[in-house]
Amino acid sequence: MNTKNIFIISGPSGVGEDSVIDGLENRLPIERVITTTTRAMRPGDSEGHPYYFRAKEQFEQDILDGKFFEWAKQYNDNLYGVTHEEIRRVAESNRVGIWKIDYQGVITAKKLFPGIVAIMLTAPLHIMEARIRRRDNATEAFIKDRMDYTREWMKHTDIYDYIIENEEGKLDQTIEKVAARIENSRG
Repeated sequence: MNTKNIFIISGPSGVGEDSVIDGLENRLPIERVITTTTRAMRPGDSEGHPYYFRAKEQFEQDILDGKFFEWAKQYNDNLYGVTHEEIRRVAESNRVGIWKIDYQGVITAKKLFPGIVAIMLTAPLHIMEARIRRRDNATEAFIKDRMDYTREWMKHTDIYDYIIENEEGKLDQTIEKVAARIENSRG
């Protein structure tokens, strides 16, 4: 399977991955790789936006059946993964595939597709924490979990091809930097 049109965008909570990806849609012909998850739907979610939603039992059966390209248990104890079928759908789309995954997924993707380009978004820890605190569900336990996971994530920056800081108040510049990296890598 040719994945030259698929690019990984990755980063811990509070770096603005979704905002950057939304902005890329105004600059490039984007096709998102949609992750499957066991987490519950939230208000505004629907099947395929932003995830495919599955019961934990079904997800676990799909793992046993070999349907997942990669999967991981996340900080929130939910399972997240991308199916082989989804990677194939995006690879065949003739659009710029954007795959949002955590560092564990990047490690797996790089093993299976060594040439895949992985872009890490980052920000100073205090900025990420402030962004997380602004969320509606930001309890102290939630913030601590996210920041602990972020600190673990930051130990794996060496797996990325590019690291781009999403500075506070400079989202448009960050989107432009990411778009330029994608365009340069597409050749």
